[in-house]
Amino acid sequence: MGADIKSLRNRIKSVKSTLHLTKAMGLVASSKIRRAQEARLKSEEYKNALDSIVDVLSASQECEKSPYMNTREGKTKLIVIAGDRGLAGGYNVNVFRLVKELGNVEIHPIGKKACERYGKIIVSSESFSYDDAYNLAKELCEDFKNEKYAKIGIVSTEYISMISQEPTLNWILPLTKSEKTGDSGAIFEPNEITILNEAVPIYVAGIIYEATRESFACEVVARRSAMDSAGKNATTMIDELQLKYNRARQGAITQEITEIVAGAGE
Repeated sequence: MGADIKSLRNRIKSVKSTLHLTKAMGLVASSKIRRAQEARLKSEEYKNALDSIVDVLSASQECEKSPYMNTREGKTKLIVIAGDRGLAGGYNVNVFRLVKELGNVEIHPIGKKACERYGKIIVSSESFSYDDAYNLAKELCEDFKNEKYAKIGIVSTEYISMISQEPTLNWILPLTKSEKTGDSGAIFEPNEITILNEAVPIYVAGIIYEATRESFACEVVARRSAMDSAGKNATTMIDELQLKYNRARQGAITQEITEIVAGAGE
């Protein structure tokens, strides 16, 4: 009986320690959500503005000659964005599962968990800057122009709501001809194809940066949700263990009283 009481006491102590940890991690995640959401929305506005420009340019017949619109067979390159830490529910696992479904591709990871998984130099998703995105974009665009890769895409997590985030695959290069028709009213100097070729690295950098900021927002939201759920489970477990502990103590006390009474009657 004494051993059972000690075991239950140790388990209660262990679960309480876990509960304190989940609360702390949940608070840290909550403190980051507002800033992460603000960064996500700003980067989304920037990306949407670039989308509009590239849509107008890619609709031009002259831009069909751009190397960035060259469709061919060959190797695929994927930028894979995951989190810097675990304990975020299925956030990282879902990203890696999607990548696995895509088969044999070359991967450039962003985020400590992705870098660890694919054996690359550690790059933090939280501190990934626009300059980092632009440098990567220039490298990828040069590789694409030199026909090192036939397709370049990005696997990230799309923010749908506070309770829903989905891993997604978006293809960046080659560009696809916009379906928009009609005169945009814009005049490009010296011509559309020159402007497009100059704009593509900036456009790709905008996509990478926006995807990184959106993925980080998804990570902190997923972590807070996971920690809230873990905290509720820990509280329920503590209540159940405390009940068992109280019953075990009551049983031990009853047994001791019985033994004392029996001893007094001899």
